[in-house]
Parts: sequence; C-alpha cells; structure tokens
Amino acid sequence: MLRLVLPKGSLERATMQLFEDADLAVNRASDVAYRASIADPRISEVRILRPQEIPVYVADGLFDLGITGRDCIEERGSDVVSLGALAYSKATANPARVVLAVGADSPVGSLAELAAAVAGRPGRLRVSSEYPELTRRTLAAHGIEADIAMSYGATEAKVPDIADAVVDMTETGSALRAAGLKVIETLLVSHTELIANPTAAADPDKRHAMEQILTLLQGTLEARGKVLVKLNVSAENLDAVLKVLPSMRAPTVSELSGGGAFALEAVVAKSDINILIPALRDHGASDILEIPLSKIVH
Repeated sequence: MLRLVLPKGSLERATMQLFEDADLAVNRASDVAYRASIADPRISEVRILRPQEIPVYVADGLFDLGITGRDCIEERGSDVVSLGALAYSKATANPARVVLAVGADSPVGSLAELAAAVAGRPGRLRVSSEYPELTRRTLAAHGIEADIAMSYGATEAKVPDIADAVVDMTETGSALRAAGLKVIETLLVSHTELIANPTAAADPDKRHAMEQILTLLQGTLEARGKVLVKLNVSAENLDAVLKVLPSMRAPTVSELSGGGAFALEAVVAKSDINILIPALRDHGASDILEIPLSKIVH
C-alpha cells in the first residue's frame, strides 16, 4: 500500500535500528543496497536514498511516506505533510541544530552584531554552508549580503582561510569547538520527521496506515530508556514504597489473593533502576522484577 523511502547516510544506522526495534525490520541484500522490503502488509516498497532528496521525492509523489530531517525539508522548500516528529538523530535522542558559527576569537557574538560588522567593512561576507538556501534567506532577513558557497563536508575547517563564517549541522557542538569556532546563531532546530505526500495523506486508507506506522515508531522511541518494575509489598509497607516508586502517571496497585499485601507495577527510567531497586527493598518491597519494554503507546 505505502511506498516508503528511508534516509541513507548519517541517519541510516539509527533508522534501521528503530525499524527493527519497532518489529518493522528492513530487509535488503546488503548494507549498500538501495532497495529493500519490510514484511508488513501496509508497506509495499522501500527505498533508501539521501535525506536531502527525500522531501522532493515525497512531494513529487514518487513515494507516499518518508523519513528525513526538518533541515532538509526547509532547505528544499518541499510541499509535504509532517505526520509527526521522531525523537532520534544520528547519535542521540536530541534534535540537531543548524547553526551559524565564526572563529572563536571573533568579537562578533550574534547575528545582529555580524550584520553591523559586515555593514562597516568593504567586501561581502564569505559563508560556507551545507544549507545555501536556508543560509541565504536568514542572512537576507538581516540585511547581510554574502557570497555563499556550497560545502560538501568538513565545513568547520574552512574558517578563516576559505570563509568568514560557516552554517553547519551539529548535535553537541563539539566538532565546531574543536575546530576553533563558536556558535553565534541557531538558524533551525531540526527534528527527524515522518513525512507524507499530500495526496497520499488525503487518502483515508493510506492515512490510516501511515498513522499506524507512526504509532509503532513513536511507541518504540518512548520505550527506550524505560523499564517496567513489578513488586510485592505488605499492607503495612505500602505507603512507604509508594513514596519512593516513580511512575509515568501513578503506579498500578492490585491486592493479592488472601489480603494483607499488594502487587505494584510502574514504568520507570532505566537510568534510575540501580538506585530504585535497593531503595524499594529497603522500604519493604519483595519479589522485585525489572522487565524490558518494547513499545509504550499512549
């Protein structure tokens, strides 16, 4: 039913892992194959292409559904429907940022200061960018005339000899700092998104299938870093255990057969579990189970 296109490159490994964790494993002949399949009746075709191209192909109707970054959508100006954000990026669960950076020793500390500095000197600002259209629009809005050169990588290495400033994607900013640069403006906060062709999204059957796929992917991401804790506790220790047991909303409490004791369960952060389990035991809990989660759907 749905023709799906997935990103190749920096998002590729994280995307393949997400689909596998969501029980939508992507099957292909090799790691470099561009055609693939998913054993799910809702997905009829899978292609793996560069994320920069995906918004254009989805907008043109070559695919019904795709995964790409907001940065690629904004750069290409494509007419697509965003079905929802997916909380993952190349290395973390945090969104990436498209930023404007200059040399760390530059007196300029903001885009407004950069505009003032450029206005008072001869020549145009030299900018190296992987996002020339987004860069052009941003600088023009601040009255900055610039020579913008397309960068094909190693963007942070081009200041000061090749460029006065760079526009680059970063998750942590570590590569920019290591190259002796400082960020003076965030042009865009870019989430990974599930996007759809407008015509396909208007089809009731296809839209229903799209929403189901989104539910599986977001549910899988929600479950990451969380576990289910189950335990038993006597009636006399119930209040003490409830005080130390976190949960997404409120713990589930069920009275055990025979009375006098209760079974509790709650979803908690995996990062807290090694502190939580001994604390629960100290407060009278027993029979404590830690259970991994695959999906959480609200």
